[in-house]
Amino acid sequence: MTDADHRDDTTPSEESEKSGDSADPTLVALGGGHGLYATLTAARRITERITAVVTVADDGGSSGRLRSELGMLPPGDLRMALAALAEDPEGTWARTAQHRFGGTGALAGHSVGNLVLAGLAEVLGDPVAALDEMAAILRCTGRVLPMSPTALTIEADVSGLEADPRVSRCIRGQVAVATTPGKVRRVRLIPSDPPASPEATSAIEHADVVVLGPGSWFTSVIPHMLVPDLRAALMHTRAVKVLVLNLAAEPGETAGFSAERHLHVLSQHAPDFAVDDVLVDSGSVPEGREREHVARAAEQLRARVTFADVAEAGTDRHHPGKLAAALDQVIRQPRPELAGLRVEGRHPVQQVRSVLGGKERVSWR
Repeated sequence: MTDADHRDDTTPSEESEKSGDSADPTLVALGGGHGLYATLTAARRITERITAVVTVADDGGSSGRLRSELGMLPPGDLRMALAALAEDPEGTWARTAQHRFGGTGALAGHSVGNLVLAGLAEVLGDPVAALDEMAAILRCTGRVLPMSPTALTIEADVSGLEADPRVSRCIRGQVAVATTPGKVRRVRLIPSDPPASPEATSAIEHADVVVLGPGSWFTSVIPHMLVPDLRAALMHTRAVKVLVLNLAAEPGETAGFSAERHLHVLSQHAPDFAVDDVLVDSGSVPEGREREHVARAAEQLRARVTFADVAEAGTDRHHPGKLAAALDQVIRQPRPELAGLRVEGRHPVQQVRSVLGGKERVSWR
């Protein structure tokens, strides 16, 4: 399904223009893979001032091969972010960048965009310059940056793989962690104190809005909390911080996880981290006790909870138009009047919208 298939008659940005508010927020989205693609596809409906900060720990498929053979940053998630921000996501250049070679030869399994990024990085000698050059080719709305200039490795403590369920085994590598049949308890990065991309920390420091998630929780979302300078930037930025929860648990990595459990795990990895809002799909958490549990878990992050319909009907994918509308609603609400408010899990969606759905707009600077 194309981005055009989801497009509503009026986007949040167009509504802002009609209401006289033309100031686009500066938005930074953090994540990787399909989750970040969904966020970026939604974000470009709200603003043109977008920066994607992407995980760089992939070790599988085309990305893993290029990382191993060329010593470069794994390009796959970076390429997907560029494609999401391309001027025409269904145009020839964007489709070509996403095209994956078939067959059984040396190119089999490689994406064209991965190879282009590999070549640009060698010619220009700088992965960020390579990303900027490819962004120019695709005429992207915004910028794509790696979270670290160093390729990282994810290591996890996983239980349920031994006869004694209390015993954990160390699993190394993003693909291995994402597909483990056991229960992931904690993840680490190797090296343990990696540098952050200066451009990424600067973008976060100057952002109006920071969006974290959705995505693979242990391999695309939490890793941002494990890069010290990136985490410091996230803690000290004055931006409105929004955490978007996944619509469903993922087989292997988060099998059996509730929405509440996702929040607890993030808090365990970053106990001093706080966000302003947690955005949860209303269809994935039934009204009543489960929503109350989510609201209590969000208190560990000192966050409000907003329940909204953000899913494509009958799927576990975010609908770009619905997600854009929900994000626009959350990030534009007047902060001083709502300071300290918590949306209780027992409130029906209509009441959530009545609390958050005023016409008032705020200035971003």
